Amino acid sequence: MSRIGRNPITIPNGVEVIVDDNNKVTVKGPKGTLVRELHPDMTIVREGNVLRVQRPSDDKEHRSLHGLTRTLLANMVEGVTKGFEKKLRAVSVGWRANVQGKKLVLNVGFSHPVEIDPPAGIEFKAETVPHPPFGTVPLITVSGIDKELVGQVAASIRSIRKPEPYLGKGIQYDGENIRRKAGKTAK
Repeated sequence: MSRIGRNPITIPNGVEVIVDDNNKVTVKGPKGTLVRELHPDMTIVREGNVLRVQRPSDDKEHRSLHGLTRTLLANMVEGVTKGFEKKLRAVSVGWRANVQGKKLVLNVGFSHPVEIDPPAGIEFKAETVPHPPFGTVPLITVSGIDKELVGQVAASIRSIRKPEPYLGKGIQYDGENIRRKAGKTAK
């Protein structure tokens, strides 16, 4: 058995889970609604306020899908109750991040500001936090109920200015450790 796949998912109060044909799962909660079609071979069983995922055989494909299906379901339940967020820091001197309406506007060393429109279900927040060698830097928060979408949007923001290894400048995840390289040495 998959160690992750055999764990039950507890459905909290105020969350409604509907499993239709072809494993189309709808999860409704206080923060919103998520719909996802899971692999048809997996069986989703509801026992009171607990969900369990069962696999039909011990084939390699079914073993790998067992844990994946359970994790996707658990993320849907957690997303509609608590939500997810990723934080990024724009580390360099003079870089700024602002939220104008719903758009995120980044001034990160280009000749023009970079505007990012959020997809449906994503919110941006920008604030300034201290960062010792650079004074203060912008802290960008990407939040939403879909974990996959939050991660994808955060990764696309990071790809605008990836952290470089010599000075450590760039847009990086909060708490990310950048491996630094030594620069040129004198002869």
